[in-house]
Amino acid sequence: MALEKQRFDTLIMGAGGAGLNAALQLANANLKVAVVSKVFPTRSHTVAAQGGVNAALANVLPDNWHWHMFDTVKGSDYLGDQDAIEYMCREAIPTVYELEHNGVPFSRLTNGKIYQRAFGGQSQNFGGEQAARTCAAADRTGHAILHTLYQQNIRAKTHFYDEYFAVDLIRDDEGYVLGALVLNIATGEPLLIESKTALLATGGCGQVFRTTSNAHINTGDGMAMALRAGLPLMDMEFFQFHPTGIAGKGMLITEGVRGEGGYLINKDGDRFMEKYAPNAKDLASRDVVARSIVTEVREGNGVGPEADHVLLKVNHLGEEVIAKRLPGIRESSKIFAGVDPVKDPIPVFPTAHYVMGGIPTDRFGRVMPTADDDGDHLPGLYAAGECACASVHGANRLGGNSLLDILVFGRLAGHNIIEYVKDNTAHRPLDEASVEKAVSRLQRWDAKGDGITVSQLRNEFRKTMEDHAGVFRVEDMMADGVEKVKRLREKLSEVRLTDHSSTFNTNRTEALELENLIDVGLSIAVSALHRKESRGAHSRPDYPKRDDVDWMKHTLYWKENDRLDYKGVRAQPLTVESFPPKERVY
Repeated sequence: MALEKQRFDTLIMGAGGAGLNAALQLANANLKVAVVSKVFPTRSHTVAAQGGVNAALANVLPDNWHWHMFDTVKGSDYLGDQDAIEYMCREAIPTVYELEHNGVPFSRLTNGKIYQRAFGGQSQNFGGEQAARTCAAADRTGHAILHTLYQQNIRAKTHFYDEYFAVDLIRDDEGYVLGALVLNIATGEPLLIESKTALLATGGCGQVFRTTSNAHINTGDGMAMALRAGLPLMDMEFFQFHPTGIAGKGMLITEGVRGEGGYLINKDGDRFMEKYAPNAKDLASRDVVARSIVTEVREGNGVGPEADHVLLKVNHLGEEVIAKRLPGIRESSKIFAGVDPVKDPIPVFPTAHYVMGGIPTDRFGRVMPTADDDGDHLPGLYAAGECACASVHGANRLGGNSLLDILVFGRLAGHNIIEYVKDNTAHRPLDEASVEKAVSRLQRWDAKGDGITVSQLRNEFRKTMEDHAGVFRVEDMMADGVEKVKRLREKLSEVRLTDHSSTFNTNRTEALELENLIDVGLSIAVSALHRKESRGAHSRPDYPKRDDVDWMKHTLYWKENDRLDYKGVRAQPLTVESFPPKERVY
């Protein structure tokens, strides 16, 4: 096959906050940058982030980055790498100011400073008040940030490949990344993009579960590309279920609702979070609130004809506050729940939301391919955002730290790529065998005949994941789930497309996404089965205690033979004393 080829200094796959912030650093340094996105950039999933981005600006109440760091370490259930956490919390402040200077329209206090609201897991300051650390643009913060970064990239002349699907990485025998094979969705034609460096910023994988707050595009594409390239994924058992998705639908109701004073009630109208987290109550960390809701429903205190959800009460805040601080939530509640929160409470239940694990990196975004803490990074390959794991979230992410993660480490990866390209000015020779392997995987979907449809296998897979790797997990249930997913992986060879046209063939892209979903789903299921403790978002009723003796370590999963290995937690911060593990109480 004669392939069209293009050459760039760096190739970025994914146009969310991480990809665009990295691209902006690179374009401003006069590098030739290509950004590949399977949707128009402002449709990337960062646009859905609602509540805000954490930074210890202390605009509302006294705060500092040390408290932010402690809250993040505690929220991670002490599995987060404290050197990376310290860096993120310190860099949060200049990162938010840079966003402001680039034009992000943050909500304002009466004194003109950036508005900050309280969020879950934020500690009390020395005055006994809960920190207000989350910088917000009403309840559309991700939307404001993504549009601003896209506009700045247009100004900087970043080259965008909109509606192109990243198929596979191209590497040589020495492990250097040479670029990627991508698919033009509009024409069905493949394109080979050669680059000196590549950044995976493809976002999360929430579509592995049937009920999720994630967009349809969140299919773990970058993670699966890394697995196929022989790289591991780290800490994939830690999948966060956001406590307040719209019941039965999964659409997100931001934690900012509770930050503004909303609270959860059961069928009797009781504020049940006082029972599970007597201090933080409705603003405990997300894993605690999600488990509390599920427990409340299991104990017969749920609401509705099926008693299968609880209620989020907001109407006491008043229409003026809701209109000013939570306009998007009011709109979403009306559309998807048929409820106006000014008048009635919102029906909610946990929804698959965020993966704490991903492609293992150091704090510079460089991919680390081995279990050796001091091992070499992979030359020329970077990852940032939700598809990556610098382990700033550990076993559980705090609300407001996801936007922070993608912006800080996207920016830092961009700076590191600039230095790498200075030292590696020439393109390396193309490895034809690697190209052929990528092309053949794409051509496999040209096979015709009878078989299973993409939608049939996808629906079965997503239900299996939800049934066997959800909020609560036990040994037999998970072992059964792993075997079921392995059988579904074998069935992939029987899947046939129902559409073989070239132009905007969504059936082909859905098939490629299904391959990615199953690979990533197995990494979650296998890793969860083998971690025999409860920590953060990984809840094992058969192993109810956190085990710091045997399990204070990261999980690494390789696709080949579904192999697992482990590596230690970097507990030593850069400039301050570490926070030793203790019981996590809210």
